Amino acid sequence: MKMKRSRGFRSKSRSKLKKKYRPGRTNLIRKIMQEFEEGDRVTIVIDPSFHDGMPHPRFHGRTGSIEGMQGNAYIVKIRDGGKIKHIISSPVHLRRVT
Repeated sequence: MKMKRSRGFRSKSRSKLKKKYRPGRTNLIRKIMQEFEEGDRVTIVIDPSFHDGMPHPRFHGRTGSIEGMQGNAYIVKIRDGGKIKHIISSPVHLRRVT
């Protein structure tokens, strides 16, 4: 009998959700506390060490705009193909586009 392959939330994301070996000092508190205004442009860059509020890995690297808040998380509007999608993400996984 063949076993069914596991297809978890983080499947096929080994290289995408890998942290750099000994990066420069990053202050996670500053990332958690960052605030965005409605309409700000942000890029979804997943921090694999922070699981809370992590968007699906398929949206890693996508750019969108802040639509609002849901609790402590932000709602990011992105365009996926011909559709508009709303991604709920913690501020740790967002970077402001300059």
